[in-house]
Amino acid sequence: MTSPIAVGTPAPDFTLRDQNGHEFSLADFRGTKNVVLVFYPFAFSGICTGELCEIRDDLGGFVGDDVQVLAASCDHMFSQRAWADKEGYFFPLLSDYWPHGAVAQQYGVFNEQAGAALRGTFLIDTEGIVRWTLVNEIGEPRDFSGYHAALAELRA
Repeated sequence: MTSPIAVGTPAPDFTLRDQNGHEFSLADFRGTKNVVLVFYPFAFSGICTGELCEIRDDLGGFVGDDVQVLAASCDHMFSQRAWADKEGYFFPLLSDYWPHGAVAQQYGVFNEQAGAALRGTFLIDTEGIVRWTLVNEIGEPRDFSGYHAALAELRA
C-alpha cells in the first residue's frame, strides 16, 4: 500500500460506473462542484452501512449546488445496486471492481491483503485539488465532522 495522496496535490482523475451503470468522472465536476470522494471497504458490512446511512440521512451536507458525494468500493456494480436499493442510497456508489481497486490504488488507500479500500475520504475542490483527507483502517469508523468543517472553510 502506498501513502494516501496529500492535501494540496491534484486528485487523480478517474471514470467509474455507479450502481445503475452510469459513468462518473472526477473531471465532470471540474469548475462546477467540490467533490467528497468516500472510499469504503465492503457493501453490506456493518460499519460501511452505518457510514453510508449517515451520508443518506444528511444528504444536504454531502450533495448540493456546490458539492457532490461519490462513494466508491471494490464491490461489483450489481452488489452495490442491491445494497443501494436495500438501504435507500440515492447517491452514486462507484464500482472500482476492475481493474480491481485501481482508483483506490491511485489515491493510496487500497489494502492489498484485504483486497479492499481503506476508509479514505477526500474533499476535492472545483479545480481538482485535494483540500482535506481522512484515512481510517478497514475496521475503524470515520468521523465526518472534519469533512463538514473543511467544506465550510472551503465555502468561506
